Amino acid sequence: MSAETPRNAAEETENEPKKELSPAAQRALAEADARRKEADRLAAENPTPKEVDGRGGKDPARYGDWEVKGIISDF
Repeated sequence: MSAETPRNAAEETENEPKKELSPAAQRALAEADARRKEADRLAAENPTPKEVDGRGGKDPARYGDWEVKGIISDF
């Protein structure tokens, strides 16, 4: 490898000029940012309630099985 070639991809992107985004891409990024801010605002206003006397452990709806006292049942 010669001294003129960059060592990794990060160095390559630092030396290249930034590519100008199209108007459609700029609108899409602005819409995504607005949606993200709205979702954050709604989450701050309406926090999810905490479970009282729940079963603990990982969420069975996400991980695909129920486990209670060492007995597992798939659903």
